[in-house]
Amino acid sequence: MTIKRSSWALPYLVFLILFVALPLVMILIYAFQDRTGAFTLQNFVKFFNTPEDLHTFVYSIEIALITTVLCLLLGYPAAFILSNANLNRSSVTVILFILPMWINMLIRTLATVALFDFLKMPLGEGALIFGMVYNFLPFMIYPIYNTLNKMDKSYIEAAQDLGATPTKVFGKVVLPLSMPGVWSGVLMVFMPTISTFAVAELLTMNKVKLFGTTIQENINNGFWNYGSALALIMLVLIGITTLLTGEESAREDETGGVI
Repeated sequence: MTIKRSSWALPYLVFLILFVALPLVMILIYAFQDRTGAFTLQNFVKFFNTPEDLHTFVYSIEIALITTVLCLLLGYPAAFILSNANLNRSSVTVILFILPMWINMLIRTLATVALFDFLKMPLGEGALIFGMVYNFLPFMIYPIYNTLNKMDKSYIEAAQDLGATPTKVFGKVVLPLSMPGVWSGVLMVFMPTISTFAVAELLTMNKVKLFGTTIQENINNGFWNYGSALALIMLVLIGITTLLTGEESAREDETGGVI
């Protein structure tokens, strides 16, 4: 009896249905129901009529944007150095940057709390942003590094042969061709940052609340319908972000990144 290769994907399909698709369907159903199970839009009306939740939502986007920008400012130069054979001749350096991804995020966050405690620095918004950048920086570095490392170096050589200065080579060739990696890094940092709650709770001692914390509190307190509506709003925001970055990345691929 010959087993089709597609049959090996069956366990993965079952996993996706049970632990990915089904929870999303449940969120969708609960978001449009009241406690009696009747269809309603009141959960979304409640969100827009609750200043505290709206402020938390906007504040979470702000923190996510700040974290993403800082990760990009720190991550791009690091990725450029790692991918440049003239600046980095050791593969060990690459491993040192990627190594934090092998450690559980909560452990890294607790280590950050211990570091701030050792330095006698207060926990709060500053610690939150520092911890976010520390946790998600490798997710920005790796896709950019991967794109730069696979870049066809003949484009750079051609620009140099035509008399382009190093600044023009970077601005006209390297940077445009690396944009797909940049968009991937932005997506990989922005998405988990806007939905996290454990990092915020640990690094601010519950003084700063993010949108993920609001969702967690409502679900833990039995407000499944309202919590599902909040989760759906966050999923829609993440979906829009994914579509926008995906379109930009596709446009860069089609044009070759060089205009």
